[in-house]
Amino acid sequence: MGSLAKLTIYIESAGSKLKFGDSFEALFNPDKLVFSKTANWKKQGAAQRDCPELQFTNAEPRTLKLDLIFDTFDPENVQNKDKDVRQMYTDKIFHLTTIEKHGDKHRPPVCRLSWGTVGYFFQGVLQQLEQQFTLFTEEGVPVRAKLSCTFKEWWTNYEDLNKQAPESSDIAKMHIVKRGDTLSNIAAEEYLDPKLWRVIAIENGIDNPHLLKPGTLLLLPALTDKSQLS
Repeated sequence: MGSLAKLTIYIESAGSKLKFGDSFEALFNPDKLVFSKTANWKKQGAAQRDCPELQFTNAEPRTLKLDLIFDTFDPENVQNKDKDVRQMYTDKIFHLTTIEKHGDKHRPPVCRLSWGTVGYFFQGVLQQLEQQFTLFTEEGVPVRAKLSCTFKEWWTNYEDLNKQAPESSDIAKMHIVKRGDTLSNIAAEEYLDPKLWRVIAIENGIDNPHLLKPGTLLLLPALTDKSQLS
């Protein structure tokens, strides 16, 4: 009979590309995974309505909450300082919230969570961490801890845009400026009308439409009423 699969956290490696190298396993698997997702809807400004129509604006990243238990208590050798639960386990998770130890990233790392045959099921950053130390040696060395972790979903703009289905002009979308792009061309492609470039310029605070820098991320607002936007 094989060993019990352990939840594993893979840590983003240093460098410009998103790669994952170091990892560590949970000592005990969590008893539950709690996923949350929020979608933002804006109420339309319609008069004399009991229930105005709602327009979808955007969504918040998913969050994943889980608790991890770590225990190094050894009744035969409770004074061994090497059994400090921080040094052996919890500091590794604490450093997922710090810039320290992550090279040239200058930010905490992105993580991937994987579990057994399910494989990698969540990619995100550790947004919030609460550490509870609940057992100590006579010398005050912590040997048992409960870590409450909240991860927030994280994707590059490129990955997120590739997951969309941007066929309709009545929903807000994002556009990454490419070399040779103009607001007129973007408006023609998105709204089928190059004259609607002003909509994009106003939404993104662009004063000079001729100075578009490749790589800039533009918000293309939902086109709900051409007569008002033209």
